[in-house]
Amino acid sequence: MSSPTVRPRVVAVVVAYNRRDLLAEVLDALAGQRHALERIVVVDNASTDDSAGVARAAGELVDLVSLSRNTGGAGGFAAGMAVAVDRHAPDWLWLMDDDTVPTPDALAELLRAVDGTELVAAGSRVVWTDGTEHPMNTPRTKPFVSKAERVAAARRGGIAIRSTSFVSMLVRADVVRDVGLPISDYFIWNDDFEYSTRVLRGRRGLHVPASVVVHKTKVLGATDADPGPRFYYEVRNKLWMFRRSQSLSPLEKAVYGASSVRRWIKTFVRSSDRAVLRDGWRRGYRDGTRTRPRPNSMSLAGLGEASEAIARVEGR
Repeated sequence: MSSPTVRPRVVAVVVAYNRRDLLAEVLDALAGQRHALERIVVVDNASTDDSAGVARAAGELVDLVSLSRNTGGAGGFAAGMAVAVDRHAPDWLWLMDDDTVPTPDALAELLRAVDGTELVAAGSRVVWTDGTEHPMNTPRTKPFVSKAERVAAARRGGIAIRSTSFVSMLVRADVVRDVGLPISDYFIWNDDFEYSTRVLRGRRGLHVPASVVVHKTKVLGATDADPGPRFYYEVRNKLWMFRRSQSLSPLEKAVYGASSVRRWIKTFVRSSDRAVLRDGWRRGYRDGTRTRPRPNSMSLAGLGEASEAIARVEGR
């Protein structure tokens, strides 16, 4: 008689900041997944709109982590992932923002694609509210991929990837323990690029079109849309990544670096306020070349149980 299939334990991690109504929608969608979640870790990034109250009202499925200061998306995911791994013994973590609404089969399709394989990460197809592909969350296909890996991905109904987004990223918990957590000092932008490429360096990941989530951003914007003052984070964090991180090989840094420069030029040409972008470039270049991100043990100190979980997961 064959043994029963072991059901994977999946813990979702949702980072919330001042979008209480969307958070309520996200939590309802997570509670209604065809593959039931073990827990949902909600990280409230010092919201002022009672997002924490929404999380508490969602019931026992939710483990609320309230932070005393806004640590950005990067810090929120680092704290939430640490708590999820430390408290709930998951096989997989499922990461998303508080404006990411998964369809009922989204998690089941991700798990179906990775089941019985050596895959360590998978990402969903991300659409906007009108059902069109969301250009902000287009996955990076794996360059120089072997034919064998490409064929294996296709047989799973997917595409081999080199990076994916925190807008619905499934990642194996043992790999999180191995490579560590997202870098909190990135704050916003490129934290998922750095982290997913770190996870997938020397490992395999998959984009799964059958898993669909709706990213409810205010507008349907691409990565070269005018970011205004946030251009600072784009420049600083890319320079930190290309200069400091080991997530990419030297050849990949050259390829992705050239791509980033082309995108920055397009952003500048299309901008209606180039003075703001010039200032962001100047400050981002200065900090990206003269500083480096701090360890999470420093940048996320003083956050109580979240800080303690980070120290245990990262072994510091």
